[in-house]
Amino acid sequence: MTPDLLLRGGTLLFPQASTRRTADVLIRDGTIAAIGPDLDANDVPTYDASGRLISPGWMDMHVHFREPGQEHKETIATGARAAATGGFTTVACMPNTDPPIHTRDVVEFVLERAADTPVDVHPIATVSKERAGVELAELGDMADGGAVAFSDDGAPVQHAGLMRRALEYSAMLDRPIINHMEEETLNPDGHMNEGVVSARIGVPGIPGLAEQVMIARDVELAHFTDGHVHVAHIATARGVELVRQAKARGVTVTAEVCPHHFTLTDQAVEDRAFDTNTKMHPPLCTEADRAAIKKGLADGTIDAICTDHAPHAAFEKDVEFTAAPFGILGLETAWGLIGRELIRPGVLDVAEAVAKLTVAPRQILGLAPPRIAEGEPACLTIFDATTEWTFTAEDIGSKSQNTPFLGETMVGRPWAIYNKGQFVRKD
Repeated sequence: MTPDLLLRGGTLLFPQASTRRTADVLIRDGTIAAIGPDLDANDVPTYDASGRLISPGWMDMHVHFREPGQEHKETIATGARAAATGGFTTVACMPNTDPPIHTRDVVEFVLERAADTPVDVHPIATVSKERAGVELAELGDMADGGAVAFSDDGAPVQHAGLMRRALEYSAMLDRPIINHMEEETLNPDGHMNEGVVSARIGVPGIPGLAEQVMIARDVELAHFTDGHVHVAHIATARGVELVRQAKARGVTVTAEVCPHHFTLTDQAVEDRAFDTNTKMHPPLCTEADRAAIKKGLADGTIDAICTDHAPHAAFEKDVEFTAAPFGILGLETAWGLIGRELIRPGVLDVAEAVAKLTVAPRQILGLAPPRIAEGEPACLTIFDATTEWTFTAEDIGSKSQNTPFLGETMVGRPWAIYNKGQFVRKD
């Protein structure tokens, strides 16, 4: 625990107002006690934040921490460590655990396991019992227990009638339904994007149409029910356009995107010789899709950036491409890829990028964004947007190692977080 701390000389970034100021921040007993120049606090530890930015703590609204039941991949403790390593003070964890987060007792188990970590962990509960897509779970009871949203992530809600009822109930509970946008009957055996590359290398493909059909369906259901549907890990150009059109019509629809989808394309599967760390769900798509995602981020169609952090043990990924599970780590590389792919090329400025990691995810989930103000709980991320560094295995906080980005140059680095009275620094 580090309840008292002086952050000296950092540049405070206020993403909602897109303003900055240089100041010291004095934290006492986990609360921001003073903000100003040359604060006198010789009785507390000091961290030199000069040349670095300090923002409200970042949130990743889409992670997989695997506990309960899959602790060989990740635990809540190691997932929180990975989050802190990546600069995140807050996450929302998906329910495809074993058992799933489909009853209130499992929601409360997650909260209890996360209580002592430096990261706030918000459970997302299932839409359906057992994630089977047949019968609604007890949404109200799980919301009362602390669930911030509902999703069968990893398995889309295929049944339109069930999705309608879920949206009706969740609207009453003021919680979004987060759907894995995939019409599975269009791709029962797919392992990568269906297109020129998949045809050339002989891997069964998942058509982009699978995402687009499901987005179109859910947009209409959200319009009909006045519910809030959230598009998980959007990956296709047409999907982005469908969200853009729905927002213009006044539909309550929001969307997120992962760094791997604005960084890599399906060509990586061939170029990297069937490396199973290029196997994502939804799959890596084309250059046109990647460009459309960046445009959607720039114009606000895509609200939030998340990681879909999906740890897998080495023995699970070290198999043939078609036998491997989908997913990669994401927490530790998120900001470095945002800096490289979005900030340096001018797609987003720093404040806009930070807003998609701080304000937007919390607004989507009905959580109050933290504030850098005297009297507020200290929930802070310390970072820069310019440092070039090489990502290595030593930079991984997760229990697993499945990432395609080892050895790559990142731009911008998270240096520390402060949250829940705890200070975690990279060094």
